[in-house]
Amino acid sequence: MEGKVAAVCRSVKKGTVKKEIKKGKIIEGFGLKGDAHGGDWHRQISLLAKESIDKFKNKVKGNYELNFGDFAENITTQGVELHNLPIGSKIEIGEKIVLEITQIGKECHHDCEIYQEIGNCIMPKEGIFAKVLNGGEIEVGDNVIMI
Repeated sequence: MEGKVAAVCRSVKKGTVKKEIKKGKIIEGFGLKGDAHGGDWHRQISLLAKESIDKFKNKVKGNYELNFGDFAENITTQGVELHNLPIGSKIEIGEKIVLEITQIGKECHHDCEIYQEIGNCIMPKEGIFAKVLNGGEIEVGDNVIMI
């Protein structure tokens, strides 16, 4: 499977939507530089497929506009069904970055910003989490390859 990076996002505070930054630095053993979720744990990076977001958009009622980062994902991909990959799978991004999937989905935090706005969230079912095995620069358009 091969895809592309559609967005790179970060937030300085947990429980909030992330903002697009176009490019950033992924740090081995930490996560995305400047992101509140970075650290020495198994969920250093969060990923969500654009395809999952698009599927979710069809279920949202009202005029709420969804943007990359609204589900607190660090990396939005396109062309890869992330939630179907098994734990332990490795993903290569760009020329150097290697991530290992550690968790698929998560417990929903009903007090997160997206849940408060629309009453639902896709991350608990289709978001994935990874630890950083090898860091590097990341930007929109980078290749995403399963290794």
